[in-house]
Amino acid sequence: MTLPAGTTVPTETTAWVVERAAPAAERPLLRVRRPLPPLGPAGLLVEVAACGVCRTDLHLAEGDLPPRVPRCTPGHEIVGRVLAAGPEAEGFARGDRVGVAWLAGTCGECAYCRRGRENLCPSSRYTGWDVHGGYAEHTVADARFAYHLPEGPPDAELAPLLCAGIIGYRALERAELPAGGVLGIYGFGASAHLTAQLALARGATVHVLTRSPAARRLALELGAASAGGAYDAPPEPLDAALLFAPVGDLVPYALAALDRGGTLAVAGIHLTDIPVLNYQKHLFQERTLRSVTANTRTDGRACLAEAARHRPVVHVEPYPMRHADDALADLAADRVTGVAVLTAD
Repeated sequence: MTLPAGTTVPTETTAWVVERAAPAAERPLLRVRRPLPPLGPAGLLVEVAACGVCRTDLHLAEGDLPPRVPRCTPGHEIVGRVLAAGPEAEGFARGDRVGVAWLAGTCGECAYCRRGRENLCPSSRYTGWDVHGGYAEHTVADARFAYHLPEGPPDAELAPLLCAGIIGYRALERAELPAGGVLGIYGFGASAHLTAQLALARGATVHVLTRSPAARRLALELGAASAGGAYDAPPEPLDAALLFAPVGDLVPYALAALDRGGTLAVAGIHLTDIPVLNYQKHLFQERTLRSVTANTRTDGRACLAEAARHRPVVHVEPYPMRHADDALADLAADRVTGVAVLTAD
């Protein structure tokens, strides 16, 4: 697919920026016109069609994550079309459907990059944190960290896969769930509702623990064996657990619910303090507590391939791009079931 001949390549865009860190209800975002950054040799200029609203965006807006770019534009679940490509943007051409995700760049030379663990690169850069993201009409991305997207699925359904899907995929891999095992999921928002479907497609039994009645209903609709309160005990011991809620108080509950040899993977970039753990109750019998840090491009490609095979149901709540501040406020107030997605005005 190509764009119409004569399409103007813009040099500035309308975008939301974090004007000041504040609770989302106080509207820390401001919509402005700003210049687009230089394209660069491997750059892609992308016209944004949809951008998912991630809890990491909320952490940035509310000050849990210190800003790395003044007046940063959030958003790292971007689906769009290439308007222009730099001379070294191999594999991409004008009109291509493209996905831009959280990982925006790495050094490619450190020990972590050489070992295939580029998510741990000390020089890693992130979309919507180190570089301007997708709460905008246009964005610029590095082609080496972008993804080709298939034609067909709606933009708003593809966008959440680019962070919620990828991070959930990596969390599930980190949890080392055995084939046919029992998985507990704590918190049931954007990432969790996609990861649950991935685990179910792999043959797992899934128990969901979350405070939201609407999320519990959605979990059961998607095939979870049970859905209880966030601090409830699951109906059977867990072979593995994933913590998506940014609530450190849940860590001891999830560890105590694990069977012998089980693993808890904490999927968020931000977590409130973890209470003191009791060794016998929470860690003995070789229970393992792991964090999840960003993702590699291999994770991204594998997640998108698995999603293409299984076509998970993406529970989308769409918002026009001009209402990005409303979407963020609704996410903060737990008024979003599934995933909020901004769509082009």
